[in-house]
Amino acid sequence: MSEATAGRRQAGSAVGHPTGPRATGPALDRRRVLRLALALPAAAAFVSGCSGATARRKEPDPLVALADAARADVALAAAAVAADPGLSARIEPLRAARAEHAAALDAEVVRVGGVPGAAAPTSVGPTAAPAAPSGSAPASAAAGTSPSASVTPRVVTLAQVRDAVAASQRGAADLVPGLPAERVGLVASVAACCAAYAAVLA
Repeated sequence: MSEATAGRRQAGSAVGHPTGPRATGPALDRRRVLRLALALPAAAAFVSGCSGATARRKEPDPLVALADAARADVALAAAAVAADPGLSARIEPLRAARAEHAAALDAEVVRVGGVPGAAAPTSVGPTAAPAAPSGSAPASAAAGTSPSASVTPRVVTLAQVRDAVAASQRGAADLVPGLPAERVGLVASVAACCAAYAAVLA
């Protein structure tokens, strides 16, 4: 290799150096910055969406209210039978069905990681004092005193049971359109059963 050729190669190397890998570094850095700037709004939207999904998951499970309504219907049916034992044949099947509804709805709430409502129905029947015989005045009235809410039994009628079951049917039916597919069958069956018993008790 002649000295002239070697000199030209060294000169070319010296001249070409600014266009080598080091010269592209700042340009690549600017591109990365631009990409990050463009990606920030999308990342913010993604984080916001995740926060919204978390908030939705924290909302109360609507099936808890349905289960609580079923337990309330169970207690109401029991109170109606206690007030009029002759209604047992008509109301007992409803009471048993609503107890099954409460258990099935609670199981579905637990399946998705939720917490069910009350474990047992609250008694609304005549538990504080026995009902007075038909045609007689309450003991408190006979004594000239005003009856107290804490000792006066609540007499539940067949019409009250029917109205409560009809309200439960509407509550379940209203939920069906917004439920995920795996829950539609359960809630729709609850609504249908309540509608049937409301018609039977009419």
